[in-house]
Amino acid sequence: MTHADTEPDTTAPAPSPRGAAVDTLLMLPLFEQLAGVLGGHPYVKVVVDRDRGLWHVLDSAVHSFHVNYIATEIQGLTLEQLDAELDRFNHDVYQDPARRFLLGVLSLRSLGGPDHDEPFMVLETTEADTMGAELLIEFHAFVRAHLDPALELLVKPANHGQENALAAVPETVVPRARGHALLATAPFVPLALARATGRLRAFASGEEYLAARADLAWYDIVAMPVVPDDIPRLAGLVNALPTTPLSHTNMLAAGWGIPNAIVRGVLDTIADEKWDGAWVRYEVTADGFVIEPAEEPSDLAEPTWHTQRVRLDAPHVTDVPLVPLSALRAVDRNRYGTKAANLGELHHVLRHGSSRLTGYYSVPRPPRADLLGHLAARLRMPEDGDLAQHASEFLTRHVQAPAGVAVPFSVQQRFLNSSPAVQQSIGKLKMALELHAMDAVDSICVQLQHLVRTLPVPEDLVRALDAQVVEHLAGTSRFAVRSSSNAEDLPGFSAAGIYESHTKVADLPGLLDAIRQVWASLLSPRSVRLRHQAGISLDDTYMGVIVQRYEPSPLGGVMVTCNPTNRADFRNVYLNCAHGSTADVVDGRTLPLQYLYNTVEGGGRTTSLGAAPEDLPQETRGHLARLALAGRLLQSHFATDYTFAGPLDVEWLLGPDGALRILQLRPYSA
Repeated sequence: MTHADTEPDTTAPAPSPRGAAVDTLLMLPLFEQLAGVLGGHPYVKVVVDRDRGLWHVLDSAVHSFHVNYIATEIQGLTLEQLDAELDRFNHDVYQDPARRFLLGVLSLRSLGGPDHDEPFMVLETTEADTMGAELLIEFHAFVRAHLDPALELLVKPANHGQENALAAVPETVVPRARGHALLATAPFVPLALARATGRLRAFASGEEYLAARADLAWYDIVAMPVVPDDIPRLAGLVNALPTTPLSHTNMLAAGWGIPNAIVRGVLDTIADEKWDGAWVRYEVTADGFVIEPAEEPSDLAEPTWHTQRVRLDAPHVTDVPLVPLSALRAVDRNRYGTKAANLGELHHVLRHGSSRLTGYYSVPRPPRADLLGHLAARLRMPEDGDLAQHASEFLTRHVQAPAGVAVPFSVQQRFLNSSPAVQQSIGKLKMALELHAMDAVDSICVQLQHLVRTLPVPEDLVRALDAQVVEHLAGTSRFAVRSSSNAEDLPGFSAAGIYESHTKVADLPGLLDAIRQVWASLLSPRSVRLRHQAGISLDDTYMGVIVQRYEPSPLGGVMVTCNPTNRADFRNVYLNCAHGSTADVVDGRTLPLQYLYNTVEGGGRTTSLGAAPEDLPQETRGHLARLALAGRLLQSHFATDYTFAGPLDVEWLLGPDGALRILQLRPYSA
């Protein structure tokens, strides 16, 4: 809808089919007529025509895309003509410093609370917009002059480039709203999009939850300040306080396909409505959530995940040697586990390159035939360059794989077979599982874990481990010992955080203890219960072990090569990090810094500072942008199909030299 730069007329006329005609000021009633809802906030799209001194406020029910509106309503093009030159058109409106149009979104916000109850407007561009300081100042001034003066107008930088451009601009000229600050007070943040009907269980504290945990059923929906890491399989999760989509708890929820969200004030609402213990319908979408009363089912049939069994490939457990990680390939997952095999494959890619690295960018994104030109731009490749070669060289320059030793399934099998007491207890456990005697299952698991932790490792296995460590990890003063099971990283069964890892190991006795702890975690009551629910037989379950050199780092974290809160977003990867241990991020012990990085047009943005007092330096965020691109390239290489759409879950460290050290990479189940 066009707005002429004339004298103010605050009377809002009736809406037209394409928007509403007003003169200068956009008032709240008209805004609400035209607004859609995004992330729980009313919004409209705006276009400023710099040549004509006009602005256009788009009816959200009619116009989904700025560029479609400009092409068809202003320039008289057809959508077919736009599609034929979409990349050039996007450059003209998002990157050209001399652009005719300024494109943005106006959203209505409120921080809530007694000190921030007045509504205000936030103006932001798309994440790919390279608008610099001069254009941002002009954009803000134009919209400010045409907006209801009673509403405060803040500019939200859409990416780190805009943040840097505005750093020298006083906030009196361009008042700012930081994305991470808005998210920290957001009333709703989706974590996993799904729907469920179940019994709502509300807990005001971790202590209340622990007291009731044994009585939770698969059809329960748990609401509490932050849902902890030790949850059984449930029907849905509701967090009342901020958390990260990449914690183990939320990784499990994504893998299970259950609704999960952050909903401010949800515990108060549940108490006011007396919903605790009641049956409800719970749905999470990208734009909002629903919790409403529902009828209790007359009979509680088994959940589909209890009847649709997870399939495991047949493991190889006969005469498999201990080897360095660098000797493995992806096909070795049935002997050493997915995590160990993938690290071996990473070593191979860094040594020899891969023709598959460009796969994600070669897939059509209608109306684009592919994104290969965008990848070439990200890699700064000359016109006559070989894209796969440049991608391989990029990885070699910026990524390192850990040195380590892989302990195969066969070693664990020999260890367990060496003890009649262990075998007898395993027999009891199988019988208890067949009889669904879950109380007995728990006690047998605890006994089994004690046996495994205290059983001596056969001497020939000790000598084999010692020889491998001497040959491949000599000089290491601290080791990390990690799980690599065949019963994780599966469609419908992620097992995030179920098995143990140990990072404070200094010598051979410590290595043996840590390896036994990892083996014992395969028999924990929780891991046995979750696998049994998914139909994974104890007979088919094995544990490999990774022994790595521990790498100290000032910064580490987790990345998934998708946007977990918006799976239709093909541009961004989600990255969490914290100073110190990566375990603090995935275990939820600290709220991490959170970022989205665009691997198509480039750029990134901070979505949360977590527990950090300030954002990372610009140089460090540049390293993270390279990590995001490396993750996207590796997603292509590790894809098992030719859509290249399956995201990766990557644990990483940033070395003091700026090198990106990948500790683990595995499929991200969602």
